[in-house]
Amino acid sequence: MKRITILLVFVSLLFTSCMKNHAPVPGNVTTDTNQGVFVVNEGNFTYGNSSLTYYDPGDDSVYNNVFFNTNGLPLGDVAVSMTIQDSLGYVVVNNSGKIYVINVNNFQYVGKITGLVSPRRIYFVSATKAYVTDLYSKALFVVNPETDSVTGQISLDNHNTQFSQHNSEQIVFYGNDAFVNSWSYDDKVMVIDTHTDRVVDSITVAKQPNSMVLDKNNKLWVLSDGGWSGSPYGQAMPALTRINPVTRQVEKVFQFNDMDASPDHLSLNAAGDSLFYLYRSYSAGSLIDAGVYGMSVSANSLPTLPIVPENSHTFYGLGIDPHNSRIYVTDALDYQQNGTVLIYSPSGVLSDSITAGIIPGSFCFK
Repeated sequence: MKRITILLVFVSLLFTSCMKNHAPVPGNVTTDTNQGVFVVNEGNFTYGNSSLTYYDPGDDSVYNNVFFNTNGLPLGDVAVSMTIQDSLGYVVVNNSGKIYVINVNNFQYVGKITGLVSPRRIYFVSATKAYVTDLYSKALFVVNPETDSVTGQISLDNHNTQFSQHNSEQIVFYGNDAFVNSWSYDDKVMVIDTHTDRVVDSITVAKQPNSMVLDKNNKLWVLSDGGWSGSPYGQAMPALTRINPVTRQVEKVFQFNDMDASPDHLSLNAAGDSLFYLYRSYSAGSLIDAGVYGMSVSANSLPTLPIVPENSHTFYGLGIDPHNSRIYVTDALDYQQNGTVLIYSPSGVLSDSITAGIIPGSFCFK
């Protein structure tokens, strides 16, 4: 779904000769480990070939296509995210407009949420209320997880222009407020009162805020990619913004120095004191010094060199293990064959690689 130019790349023979490559394990699997990792594989747009991979770092085992192998059902068209609530996993399938609910220990189908347009992520407010962000709707969907049903919508339409639609991408909670970034063709972080389900404020940031985190100091960080050349919404320099969620004021803006850059996937380490993000380009091909970057939340400037250089890979997704801060980054290869997941220590030392599905895009950690 991201605006990218597909670049055919090959993994170097030297790298593959040094790393283990785990074969997928077919069939039903039951696991009760508390530190498994789900890899959500997007698949190709309109092909309906998205899938779910499960990786157990304890015994170094990998299971591909666990949803289909367990339930005999295809996952759908473009799976983009997964969230765990108690023992249930909610897999958001964007272009199919639905969310599958599975048991995270045996991958069995439990239910599904329909009536959505273009869902991106699900966030739980309580046991009976969750918010679902949506790419094309000018509203945030409200669902009841107990009944797997849509119970309402929160309007995000400001009725101003064709671009300021206020769609929704991610949510960060602080107190009774939900901070919602509007990524596509927008520059806003909206504030929703979770008691009244109403928009109570908005904060202007750099163009196209794509990801957010809340650090150990309760500061909200927002990463904006700035758009891309030729966008009808225009293009601006990408930036990383720090916001005080109490005053809702912008405290600091770190501006990148390359207009072609499209930084995204802002993530946080286990201690909440270090930020990580992918530095790449949606439309300009490869960038100098592309890769995974890390910086302290107390830093006064952006880092200049990556912790993990992209080199010959095609980095696409990023996740930080909340237990041990290990870095998980996906390589989409040519966007047609099964991609890989590269696993690094917090300092950027490569420790393992696994085979996933087509276009591995996001992670969900048990």
